[in-house]
Amino acid sequence: MSDTHVTEQAEAPERPDAEVFDITTKRPTTPAPEPAEAPVPAAPVEADDEEESPRLRPVDSPALPGPGITTFKRRPILPSWLTSKPGFVSTTQRAASNAFYATAFHGIRTPWYALQLGLRAPQGAARLVKETNRWMWDAEAAPLRAYEVYKENTAEYLKLSRQRDRRVRLRSFVTLVSIVFGTGLALTLYVMAPALLVVLGSAAVLVAGYWGSPQDQPVIGPAVLKTELQKLTGPIVLRALDNIGNVKLSAAIKKGGDMNGMRFTSEITRDGPGYRADLDLPWGVTPEDIMEARKPLASGLRRKVGCVWPSSDPTEHEGRLILWVGDKPMNETTKPAWPLLKSGQVDLFKPVVFGNDQRMGDVAVTLMFASVIVGSIPRMGKTFLMRLFLLIAALDPRAELYAFDFKGTGDFGALEPVCHRYRAGDEDEDILYVLESLRELRTELRRRAKVIKSLPRSRCPESKVTPALANDKMLGLHPIVAGFDECQVPFEHDKYGPEIEEICTDLGKRGPALGMTMLFGTQRPDAKSLPTGISANAVLRFCLKVMGQPANDMVLGTSMYKAGYRATMFSRTDRGICWMAGEGDDPRIVASAFVDAVGAEKVVARARKMREEYGNLTGHAIGQQPENGEASFDLLADILKVVPADEDKVWNEKIAARLTTLRPEVYTGWKAETVTSNLKPHGVTAQDVWGTSDKGKGTTRRGIARADITKAITVRDGSRSGS
Repeated sequence: MSDTHVTEQAEAPERPDAEVFDITTKRPTTPAPEPAEAPVPAAPVEADDEEESPRLRPVDSPALPGPGITTFKRRPILPSWLTSKPGFVSTTQRAASNAFYATAFHGIRTPWYALQLGLRAPQGAARLVKETNRWMWDAEAAPLRAYEVYKENTAEYLKLSRQRDRRVRLRSFVTLVSIVFGTGLALTLYVMAPALLVVLGSAAVLVAGYWGSPQDQPVIGPAVLKTELQKLTGPIVLRALDNIGNVKLSAAIKKGGDMNGMRFTSEITRDGPGYRADLDLPWGVTPEDIMEARKPLASGLRRKVGCVWPSSDPTEHEGRLILWVGDKPMNETTKPAWPLLKSGQVDLFKPVVFGNDQRMGDVAVTLMFASVIVGSIPRMGKTFLMRLFLLIAALDPRAELYAFDFKGTGDFGALEPVCHRYRAGDEDEDILYVLESLRELRTELRRRAKVIKSLPRSRCPESKVTPALANDKMLGLHPIVAGFDECQVPFEHDKYGPEIEEICTDLGKRGPALGMTMLFGTQRPDAKSLPTGISANAVLRFCLKVMGQPANDMVLGTSMYKAGYRATMFSRTDRGICWMAGEGDDPRIVASAFVDAVGAEKVVARARKMREEYGNLTGHAIGQQPENGEASFDLLADILKVVPADEDKVWNEKIAARLTTLRPEVYTGWKAETVTSNLKPHGVTAQDVWGTSDKGKGTTRRGIARADITKAITVRDGSRSGS
């Protein structure tokens, strides 16, 4: 039965803006925020209900079914260091080396240890007698008996006294028997086995010396002084992430609870020579945001920046972060030897190991169907990486190699015995040799295109070179790999540069599908060193240390610096370490395998033997040179052929089109700019020429005067006759 209280005062209506007070604290309470509900209009109301507001329904319907998809990720049965060869080798090497060092360290100091223990033996013997005396007379219980006497607790004292008497009798008997037995054993050994007595006596002296050593001054100290790195834990990771300056991260960590979706998705584990932490970042934060702040992150983790490697997980959503923290910086970690250094053969159509990641796991690259760019500042390992790629190509006996070293120091010299074309230097004759080789490649490119076109779909379904086609010697579709180190040198040559650039651009665009791989390396990544037509079509990009954002993006691609892939972060000691883009979804850090000149010569010797057995030694490897010295055509004479005598001036684009019709095998792909650049060495400059387009519209474009061509021929022929 409930009580009802009725008052005569009318109850005031409730105001929506009225404050609510807590009756216990007498303070205004803050109303809890209600869950957000999206207003959903109700069904149309009748005319009688026009004054009523439409009903609101929650946007999250309780009857909405879930997707019914659950992802299960099994944890590994064995720890990662047992299943990974680099991790196993690293762990066992560390344990074995420490054990061997400790054995040698203590072994050489054994006489000194024995002397010190002998000097401390009397003190140990005195301590042994003292402790034995206390044990025999039950001295450890004396304070308890004295306490019972002080409290005048007679019964407890008598019980403790009887216990002491039993202990003293038993311990006295044990001590007496030990003395008698020990003396008898010593006399027996003295008579029957004095050597054994000496051994036991020496051991007793050493034990007494160890017993007499102060605890803070041990005789035998540690052989290896350990400086323990802090174990990576969840609080340390959160502390580091909280201090990188990301507002969303800091807010989520300070909030606690669900942390705006931030959580560790698995336990922190050992992964190779380091720790791995997998976590979901807060909503709206991506791994690239963390990668941009590696230095503050390393500071928060109390590690060198070379130990800290945040990355995304390509198998998960865009907010998944993999944080790998190494025990040592990458440039201080011992890298495994290149697997192909002593044995093995390569199939260029398959991935080939060329380096290691931060965990010292193998990293592979597929050189077929791609053009390659390698860029860095000097002395960072660019040429070594280029040579490594050419060594990989050399180990495929089908491949035809072109190696050009424009630095002129002979860094590619080890490859000379297997190269179809090889040159080292930057003189005019060297550049001309390269141009002749490129003309060969362009001719080969066109031949391959015709062969591919003629093959039936059943044999060539994708209109590109396949392993089966490359194996057929009759077709001549074997892989071709050409490497240009310091490629800015030929591109900037006054006379031959434009044609070299044009051919390289064509090979870079059309070559990969036809089995041709172009490698371009430069220590000055800019628009001149890497023309846009080449850099824009490169698939594989390797960027070692560079000094700024433009060079970084020129090698890795536009906006890579902004996305957090910065080769500027490498130090001068990070030789051979680079960002690799194009092999996989996201760029990754790779330390290329180190193969010195002696090792390269051994690999090449093995590769030449393979080629001899396969029957693929051609060109420079057997003393052959490119055909001719200069071009087999006369550009000036050809222009006079396509420009009639009554046409005083003509646009360069029309000249390019007419030349293509005249000699398609030579001039295919030429544009107005190509004509302009190739006429400059002859002293013919472009000028504004009025003309009419194909649509009949008059306009001014760049062209040349026919009289200038005639004059250039006269000057050239006159100089030849005079010489």
